[in-house]
Amino acid sequence: MDLSLIPKVDRVILALEDEDYNSLLLAESAKEGIDRLRHAMLEGQFAQADKEELFELACSFTREIYTDKTTFSLRPVINATGVPLHTNLGRAPLAAEAVDTMAAVARGYCNLELSLATGKRGSRYNHVADLLIALTGAEDALVVNNNAAAVLLVLDTLAKGGEAIVSRGQLVEIGESFRIPDIMKKSGVELIEVGATNKTRLSDYQNAVTEQTRMIMQVHPSNFKVIGFHESVPTSDLVALAKPLGIPVMDDLGAGCLYPLAEQGIGEEPLVSRVVATGADIVTCSGDKLLGGPQAGIILGRREYIAKIKKNPLTRALRVDKFTLAALEATLRIYRRGEEQQLVPVVSMLTAPLDELKAKAELLEQLLAKADPEHRLYTTQVRQGYSESGGGSLPGIELPTYLVELTPLTTKAQELMALLRGGSRPLLAYIREDKLLYDPRTMSEEDIVDAARATAEQAAKFTL
Repeated sequence: MDLSLIPKVDRVILALEDEDYNSLLLAESAKEGIDRLRHAMLEGQFAQADKEELFELACSFTREIYTDKTTFSLRPVINATGVPLHTNLGRAPLAAEAVDTMAAVARGYCNLELSLATGKRGSRYNHVADLLIALTGAEDALVVNNNAAAVLLVLDTLAKGGEAIVSRGQLVEIGESFRIPDIMKKSGVELIEVGATNKTRLSDYQNAVTEQTRMIMQVHPSNFKVIGFHESVPTSDLVALAKPLGIPVMDDLGAGCLYPLAEQGIGEEPLVSRVVATGADIVTCSGDKLLGGPQAGIILGRREYIAKIKKNPLTRALRVDKFTLAALEATLRIYRRGEEQQLVPVVSMLTAPLDELKAKAELLEQLLAKADPEHRLYTTQVRQGYSESGGGSLPGIELPTYLVELTPLTTKAQELMALLRGGSRPLLAYIREDKLLYDPRTMSEEDIVDAARATAEQAAKFTL
């Protein structure tokens, strides 16, 4: 090992300066490339390489490092998993109108907190409040940055220093170790558990009410499902119990369904408007789950309670920005026109007809076969399967679909998947029994074309 053979940084920079690189980033990359080469040699690699071979390695390392420095970390990916609300992939893709509205707001200034009618300061929440009221029947509405924040804010405002009654069967974890009891504790609320894990009756709530009771809380099972011997209390019954006592009832819906999926045989998720109609004083839900909009926590309810929540100093800390409001307003306007099944991607994906999914799967298989006509790289077949909704919604629901099953012939499915994830447009499918499975439910026609090309290109690397 002769470290003196390692090229100088200046020589690497000079060799690559004609490749249209940014000079500052090229210099940084060349230094790091030389360091990588030096560490590799100290570990015993490239012991037989001559001076020119080491130079080529240094240039190659520099190119790789430069590419990493100039490639965005947050990038679009092809979701071939069939999971419309894939949390790791950003959950709900936005409607085209929502994207266009965000872009228009981003390019310049906007009337975020300005009333164009009066020329005076306005409220940022007015851009979506009337739409939410019209769609849900609530008296008033407020939007914060996510549903966990919405729950925290409501508890902090209406129940802090007192007790909140919740069924034991609803003390759920809502994601990333955020649990309802923890949120209550952070809000300064004492949790009063009632009932059993599988059965809670109205009498359990009645017996738990004290002078310290500030709220009765329902947590809808949007991310879990109880099967077997169980019983819960309808929100309307809790309202009948609590209203004469002046105790607000809160229903945390989680998923936030505005489209009647249950009427199409897809799960049992209640419509937000129907929950509001039960008389619940406060209803909270997410904007980026079944609603199909941006990440947001939506608080709906009685005017007097929303007014108190707006005055809570936490509201400013949890408020949404102009981009979220622009995307949410555009999404809600689609619902207001009754065009959500056609224009809101999540609703379209969840309700996609089986024959449409079959046609997309067959197109993907045809393109894959065309890219490997002699079947040297892989074999494919279309078969029936199931999709999941994801994102902590519609638990246990399997949606019939058609899958493209791809069996690599020159490598393992895990190795091919790793290359697809690292491609210029990363692709995510899922693996079963050393086969890649592509579900077209979450793929556009553009995705299908790109997926076929990327799969053939990456699979071919294992034959070189």
